[in-house]
Amino acid sequence: MKSQLQKDAPPRFLDRIRTALAELQPAERRLGTFLLDFPGDMASYDAQELARLSDVSKATVSRFIRKIGYDSYDAARRAVRDEANSGSRLYIGHGEPGAIEDVLGFGMREEMENLAWTFQRISPEDLDRLADKMLSARKVWIIGHRISHSFAIYLRWQLVKVIPDAAVIPKDGESMGEHLAAMTPDDLVLVLALRRRMSGLDALLREIGAIGAVRAVISDDSMELDPSLDWHFRCRISTATPQFNHAAVLALCHQIVVRTTLKSGAEGRTRLRRVDEFNERLGEYD
Repeated sequence: MKSQLQKDAPPRFLDRIRTALAELQPAERRLGTFLLDFPGDMASYDAQELARLSDVSKATVSRFIRKIGYDSYDAARRAVRDEANSGSRLYIGHGEPGAIEDVLGFGMREEMENLAWTFQRISPEDLDRLADKMLSARKVWIIGHRISHSFAIYLRWQLVKVIPDAAVIPKDGESMGEHLAAMTPDDLVLVLALRRRMSGLDALLREIGAIGAVRAVISDDSMELDPSLDWHFRCRISTATPQFNHAAVLALCHQIVVRTTLKSGAEGRTRLRRVDEFNERLGEYD
């Protein structure tokens, strides 16, 4: 059924442009190339503004829209807005010259706004409960695909100093089934689910829930809050640049690591000290 629905779905906006590009007139091709780089501008600007940005006439914009198969500019704009919700970073950047003149200053303001949005929705008590559960769990499994994998690696790299049995899954060539078969109700599974999320996330969470393991999810703000989870932390990653802003995700990971380390108490401090002592004797440090 799914393959049939995909087969019957209308061509996506960018696919229409790529298909038509070779057959377009020079001005139309210039507009098409511009939109391949900045498709989000279809959702942000009207036809006159888009014509100015891409250095073509408004009549060229109208002809281009018809040639790629839309009845009107509004129809194309609706399609772009729908596709932008898929989480593709292609729809984030804008072609307006000088739109972000102070990139550093703008980025800092953007990060502060994302951090405020994120931590206004997270209670210290929830973070403390998660830290306690991590320390008492038989094993901590950390799952992350695509961009989420880098944050999974960071979390495990920091947590393993106080939680010896923490693992990032899956590794190269492994299937999730191999790890699900090893999970128990005494485990904690932390899933990082940042855009663009891999398919099958809902099924994966259901299977983990059926095992009885405790489930925590760190997602971006596009994922609806899931009350069935033991923890669901949503991080805002909004940006006006071509790359998602993950400052709030990293800050949340840091909070989890710090609270878990502090709650590990004397046992955790002893382990940290022993790790450093072994590394010094092995010549790990300069």
